[in-house]
Amino acid sequence: MFQFNKSSGQASRLLLVLAIIVFVAVIIVFLVMRMITPAPPPPGPEPIKVVMPVYDIQLADIKFIFESSRDLGNTLRASSAKGQYTSYLKDMTTTERFIIVTIGAQNKGKVNISDRSWDIGNIIDSEGREFVPVDPYTVSPWIPDDSSCQALLQPEFEPTPCTKIYKVAKISTGLKVTVLTGKDNDPNSFSGGDLETGLLDLIVR
Repeated sequence: MFQFNKSSGQASRLLLVLAIIVFVAVIIVFLVMRMITPAPPPPGPEPIKVVMPVYDIQLADIKFIFESSRDLGNTLRASSAKGQYTSYLKDMTTTERFIIVTIGAQNKGKVNISDRSWDIGNIIDSEGREFVPVDPYTVSPWIPDDSSCQALLQPEFEPTPCTKIYKVAKISTGLKVTVLTGKDNDPNSFSGGDLETGLLDLIVR
């Protein structure tokens, strides 16, 4: 009976020693694996977000569409004005450049949109500089006859062109033009300054 108890105690101690050895071995293996596992690579740079140019935008029922823009240089020449003005007109110059912009406005709704409820506004460059249109009366000899800014828009007619001329700094790039309408295309909202606005990118040739 005594011999059996002695053997049992030795077996228990042997199992305990083996368990400790296995536990220590597991810890060592874990630590070694952690040491030789390469660190995760640092996060890469944020992907570059490509901002696509906007050449048309709809505000309520009016769809504004970029049609054309041209760099006219620093001189509006009398010889390039409409015929009825050329006999007495003089060249108009600026230290910077003249840009002529035409935007179309189309009624995508089902009823007429009243006149004086929409327009095109300032040019804005990539630095946030704003350039206002030249006084329409002053540059009217160089504005096409079909320009009808703020005109009544009938449903799904061809876009009505609106053309304006601006003086813009030579260094300015990334030009956009503001388009605007009264809230819900309402002329009273337009005259009262309750506006919906958007920006169209310009391709200046």
